[in-house]
Amino acid sequence: MFKGSNVALVTPFKNDKLDDETYIKLIHFHIKNGTNGLVPAGTTGESPTLSHNEHERVIDLCVKESNGKLPVFAGTGSNSTVEAISLTKHAEKIGADGALIVTPYYNKPTQEGLYQHYKAINDKCGIPIIIYNIPGRSVIDMSVDTMSRLYELKNIIGVKDATGDLDRVDLTLKKLGKDFLQLTGNDDNALEFNKRGGEGAISVTANIAPKLCSDFQKLSKSKKDIDIKEADKLNDILQPLHHAMFVESNPSPVKYAAKLLNLCDDDVRLPLVKVTEKTKEIVKKAIISAKLI
Repeated sequence: MFKGSNVALVTPFKNDKLDDETYIKLIHFHIKNGTNGLVPAGTTGESPTLSHNEHERVIDLCVKESNGKLPVFAGTGSNSTVEAISLTKHAEKIGADGALIVTPYYNKPTQEGLYQHYKAINDKCGIPIIIYNIPGRSVIDMSVDTMSRLYELKNIIGVKDATGDLDRVDLTLKKLGKDFLQLTGNDDNALEFNKRGGEGAISVTANIAPKLCSDFQKLSKSKKDIDIKEADKLNDILQPLHHAMFVESNPSPVKYAAKLLNLCDDDVRLPLVKVTEKTKEIVKKAIISAKLI
């Protein structure tokens, strides 16, 4: 249900308020350009600086506008278990297909704490949950053993792995089996990730290159040699874009790229700021090399 190229949607702002009109246009842009799934209100959507009402509205709009055309896995994580439960229950109520829930940041829970956090959310909702493991932002790293315990629960179906450790794909596959969904959160390792048993990505780059990312994902999972060669070619084209999107803190670079493509403005909320002139040149060069402009 949630394989291939899934976009970690940016949240457009206008005068520091949600730009509903542009956000709706972005959703339909992805529907038309091959994106396989939508992830609103994640880190790329600047969830840490969205109010509770804004967070819920972003998910509401995404579910309403996608209207069943694409699956929606809403970002509903928090370092507060009670808040994560509330956001996840809301996403379920308004018709989201699932929830992407990040490991609690700052608190630094133990592996048992991680298990109990996700179990509490699982027990209070009835939609599929994808674990978002990103030690670079959350500080903590969920072990494969802890994921294995969580997979025994009714709603836990997979992981967005942003560890950057490709060996983790092999370990997870061996421990949890092929039905446990593995998606990469690192655009730059998507090819090798899929070769090892992954089923796609939750992608930042897909915000600006949805068709390229979708075509790449489809070809990379093909059994035909000719398709794998094409996937290699697309991977080479996409790598400069992947790199450019993280020259500064996400989502500032991708929002600038989106501005260049007339998709949305590059406004971000403090403590994030717009990218520097040096980064602008890197982003422009990557977009031109991929022939997006």
